[in-house]
Amino acid sequence: MDDALALVSGHATNVSMIAQLLGPRDLILHDEYAHNSIVLGAKLSGAQRLPFPHNDWQSLTELLRTHRRQAERCLIAVEGVYSMDGDYPDLPRLLEIKKRFAAWLMVDEAHSLGVLGPRGSGIASHFSVDSREVDIWMGTLSKTLASCGGFVAGSQELIDQLRYLAPGFLYSVGLSPADGAAALQALKILQREPERVSRLQNRGQRLLEGFRELGIDPGPSQGFAIVPWIVGSSLRAVQLSEQLLQAGIDVQPILYPAVPERRARLRFFVSSEHSAQDIEGTLTQIAALV
Repeated sequence: MDDALALVSGHATNVSMIAQLLGPRDLILHDEYAHNSIVLGAKLSGAQRLPFPHNDWQSLTELLRTHRRQAERCLIAVEGVYSMDGDYPDLPRLLEIKKRFAAWLMVDEAHSLGVLGPRGSGIASHFSVDSREVDIWMGTLSKTLASCGGFVAGSQELIDQLRYLAPGFLYSVGLSPADGAAALQALKILQREPERVSRLQNRGQRLLEGFRELGIDPGPSQGFAIVPWIVGSSLRAVQLSEQLLQAGIDVQPILYPAVPERRARLRFFVSSEHSAQDIEGTLTQIAALV
């Protein structure tokens, strides 16, 4: 990566960047579970927008075979870790596909920075991939970096174009010094204390393992920070959330239309500050409700 650009909102970062980089003669393919900001940016760009089934690189390949030749430019947009399911894409496979079809690859690392990789550097580190092979890296300052805002990283040409032409940067206020300083300090702590990442990964893996022992459906979660309990009913999700809150466990229900009714869930977020006792206590409380 040659350069990076910070904007005041992670959502606005995706909307402004995608809408600026692509137009009516172009093609955007995104995972069906991509964040609203990616979908909205694609819509505003005027490009042809085609979602592909979640983490299904075979379907992505077929869409490219059918539609790539009719488009001038092509963007494939995925997330480093998916916020509802806690799983991640096959990055090496996506790199092979994007090269074969002369497409750009964008990875939204909102939920993978600070989570994946031995030191929390993200999905490229997790797969031991050179980050320069990905054309566009995007992320937010509001998760691991404990601040507010968004960023784009990539080639110097990419960042220069966005700096001078992207409306979300050009016609908006800049990131406040306080937000920038907070994010920078969080990044320094992440780099200085990789044991936080190991602790987070261990806690997430234990929660996932515990769910499986209890016969709970965690969906495709890989146990990295986000572990859902899929209950299949919005009403049941709300009831369980309230029961767990009474037991001192704060977990939010995710309901229709954010997810399909049959995939309504409780979404557990694990942090490096959760102790082993926190995880075991949570599993004990859940076991009483199953």
